[in-house]
Amino acid sequence: HYQAYERGVPVADLEVIGDTDKTGTITHFVPDPEIFKETTVYDYDLLSNRVRELAFLTKGVNITIEDKREGQERKNEYHYEGGIKSYVEYLNRSKEVVHEEPIYIEGEKDGITVEVALQYNDSYTSNIYSFTNNINTYEGGTHEAGFKTGLTRVINDYARRKGIFKENDPNLSGDDVREGLTAIISIKHPDPQFEGQTKTKLGNSEARTITDTLFSSALETFLLENPDSARKIVEKGLMAARARMAAKKARELTRRKSALEISNLPGKLADCSSKDPSISELYIVEGDSAGGSAKQGRDRHFQAILPLRGKILNVEKARLDKILSNNEVRSMIT
Repeated sequence: HYQAYERGVPVADLEVIGDTDKTGTITHFVPDPEIFKETTVYDYDLLSNRVRELAFLTKGVNITIEDKREGQERKNEYHYEGGIKSYVEYLNRSKEVVHEEPIYIEGEKDGITVEVALQYNDSYTSNIYSFTNNINTYEGGTHEAGFKTGLTRVINDYARRKGIFKENDPNLSGDDVREGLTAIISIKHPDPQFEGQTKTKLGNSEARTITDTLFSSALETFLLENPDSARKIVEKGLMAARARMAAKKARELTRRKSALEISNLPGKLADCSSKDPSISELYIVEGDSAGGSAKQGRDRHFQAILPLRGKILNVEKARLDKILSNNEVRSMIT
């Protein structure tokens, strides 16, 4: 059978065109320039990426995309038995992973199906992609928020139960536990409500609770059953937390200095009288005794002397907050 439509209206009645023992539907679509005003020219790479994405999101399906335009002939076939687990492996293909196998979680509650796949790598950024009914929710939404909340809570709870955290250690932040994370969240919802102009943010409140509940329970089980992977994940978060705290301390040390303090000269500096940098000289000497001799022999007009303690901090190995709190280093950079 064959039937053509234009703008949703049948052009002619259903027509019998032959016999076949096959079943299925073939759809031919030609973009209408009156509706698609921006362009009616297909971008193969854009379509191919979207088709690959759909193949990842629908495990086991075969999707073929072929360009038959003259001079542009090419064809790709996509099939992934691993679904979104394969998607995570694809995204991490050029990275050093923290644990070999991606974590895969699937569950269903109240008609809502939740799939999550995640794997950590050695990078310092996170890549989290969320989908609802195979629609890419670029702006996130309630399902993504539920995932993030559950991830942070479960990892902190696990680390405390296993004694990885000391009693007075603060919890890891959401940013800490997501550093180096690649994750796919895909849910199927019978009545999704999207927000925003582009409709790429899920707004259903129940999606947050269900995603959090299903994901948290399964992740907790995974961590208990895979202690080696669990410890690597927690250690990755701890490293991120240490770096965050060091950066925070460095910022606090810098902010503590008022504009007046910054302009003050180091106490042991014997300054010169000239303000002309083209002729002025600064001699950094070891210890007060050497400083005394240098001060006696200098030309006060253009030669300044700064005595420093003999052995100062090795800044190549020290944390930033330690560097900025060191008196000798501060004397040189003030």
